[in-house]
Amino acid sequence: MTNRTVETPDIDAEVQAELGRLRDSIDNIDAAVVHMLAERFKCTQQVGRLKAEHRLPPADPAREARQIARLRELAENAKLDPGFAEKLLNFIIAEVIRHHETIARS
Repeated sequence: MTNRTVETPDIDAEVQAELGRLRDSIDNIDAAVVHMLAERFKCTQQVGRLKAEHRLPPADPAREARQIARLRELAENAKLDPGFAEKLLNFIIAEVIRHHETIARS
């Protein structure tokens, strides 16, 4: 996917080219993140069906705590704000639990 940069007369052509290159990379990363999340949710849907089949609770607070600690450490090692990583994982976990609750009701 190519990000088309609108040429503005007050921005140097080299700067515009660099912005375009960087934005193309950002677009590629965003696409990869979306595809990875889709794969993750395919797996968690299977987990939800398995939990429902065996009447297990939708949430697993002990696993969630381990995952948060693990993700915070990964974030620190990657020089990413661990607080941000935790917020992102909490958002994902909440969505997964919501899916699991829906599956359990059906």
